[in-house]
Amino acid sequence: MSASVFALPSGYIDAHHHIWAPETRGAEIGYGWLRDIGAAKPFGDPTPIQRDYLMAEFLDEATTRPRASVHVQTDGALPDPVAETAFVQAEADAAGHAVAIIGLADLSAPDLGDLLARHGSYPGFRGVRQIVARLEGNPGLSFAPRDFLADAQWREGLKRIEGLGLSFDLQLYPEQAGAAYEALAATPDLTVIIDHALSPHDASPAGFARWKEAVAMMAARPRTCLKLSGFGMFRPDWAETGAFAPHIAHILAEFGAARVMWGSNYPVEKLAARYETCLKAVADQVSDSDHENVFYRSATNTYSLTLT
Repeated sequence: MSASVFALPSGYIDAHHHIWAPETRGAEIGYGWLRDIGAAKPFGDPTPIQRDYLMAEFLDEATTRPRASVHVQTDGALPDPVAETAFVQAEADAAGHAVAIIGLADLSAPDLGDLLARHGSYPGFRGVRQIVARLEGNPGLSFAPRDFLADAQWREGLKRIEGLGLSFDLQLYPEQAGAAYEALAATPDLTVIIDHALSPHDASPAGFARWKEAVAMMAARPRTCLKLSGFGMFRPDWAETGAFAPHIAHILAEFGAARVMWGSNYPVEKLAARYETCLKAVADQVSDSDHENVFYRSATNTYSLTLT
């Protein structure tokens, strides 16, 4: 473990993780994919994590717990997404843990306003994620059931969350960067956080070049940040091999450390590596002078985490 991360006077923030309870709360909350044991996902076989994973277990993953964290929605097909927000808030409160909650909302739904108001009754709620990641002709890698970025009503939903001062977590593929940039043009004041390093799924030279162009494009948009997270979804041995060192360097060069943050993506990343291994693998690629931004300040500023 990079001592400078654990030694930060402020502590460190995990800007992207999940908790869930498909075994004990599945009938109430949903968690369809977590209850479909063994069904393949774009990131592989999720069987080892298709079980209850509560806040107490998450907080015990590292020798030194994160001072606060950002919980990101876990299932795009929950019957009532607010039930997940309520569950996460209760878990965080019981653990005495500061959390920002990024909930699910269908931005094209006619009842979007009511849904956001219900989410907003929980103090941790900060923003929305509805995964748009989709590759035409490649359903095995597609998370989104349709092309949200091309949906005019969905884009109107972006304006709704912008008007409420909420943020939007954007999970997409490099091939979608142009469409995403266009879709966000009408919401210049919307804070956007790109998840999982903009999904570097294609390791070929052409794929790397396409990803670099996408990162540069999104970095040119003001009020846009990026998470160093989810690498194990694209290469399980990344932490041991340093496979994404060039990607991390490019992200920091384009966005600057003040717009970059680290997230574990646990427990999904648990399929690839131990928590502290993931943290160290990224910390080793970030200069000590940038650690406070990447591992603390960027997340607290972006998600309005007020810590005492």
